[in-house]
Amino acid sequence: MHFGEIKENDIANGVGVRTTLFVSGCRNRCKECFQPQTWSFEYGEEFTDAVADRIIESMRPAWVNGLTLLGGEPFEVENQRGLLPLLQRVRAELPGKTIWAYSGFTWDQLVGREASRCRCEVTDEVLALLDVLVDGPYVAELHDISLRFRGSSNQRIIDVPATLAAGMVVSWTEDPQLKRGVWE
Repeated sequence: MHFGEIKENDIANGVGVRTTLFVSGCRNRCKECFQPQTWSFEYGEEFTDAVADRIIESMRPAWVNGLTLLGGEPFEVENQRGLLPLLQRVRAELPGKTIWAYSGFTWDQLVGREASRCRCEVTDEVLALLDVLVDGPYVAELHDISLRFRGSSNQRIIDVPATLAAGMVVSWTEDPQLKRGVWE
C-alpha cells in the first residue's frame, strides 16, 4: 500500500484534532475529485511499519481526537489489507481515540448488500474497527459547501457501531442528548 500524505493536527476531516492518512489508489474516479493524484496505487510513498509508528505517535497527545482515513479510496481491497494492522494498533494502543473513514463506496456495497468490488476477507473487520464512515461517491452536481464533513449531499455520515448493532444505517450526530445517533 502507498499513501500520498499524512496530515497531523487536521481539523477538517472529523471531530476535533486528528491525524489524517490519505491512502493511494482509487478506481472510483469521481468527477471533480479534489485528490485525483491519489487515484494511482503507486502515488506517494510506501506505507511501512515506520510510517504506522509515526501515525501512532502523532495521535498520543490527549488533545488529538483520532485518526481519519481518506484517499484515494481506503476501501479498495488492496488498501483494506494494508490498513487493517494500523486500525488494530490504534484500537489496542489508543483505545480512547476515534477512527473515521471516507469511502466512495456506499454502506450497502461495503457490507455486501449490493454487488461491489470492495469486499474482501478483511472488510467486515475493518468496518467493525471504525467509529464513523462517510459513505458514497462525491457527486459534483450535489456539492454543497454548507455540509459538515462531506462534500456532496448524497454522502452520509454513519455511526458504525450503532449501525452494526441495529442492522440498519444509523446517522452519526454530535448531539450530546442522544446516546449514539439518530435513525435514518
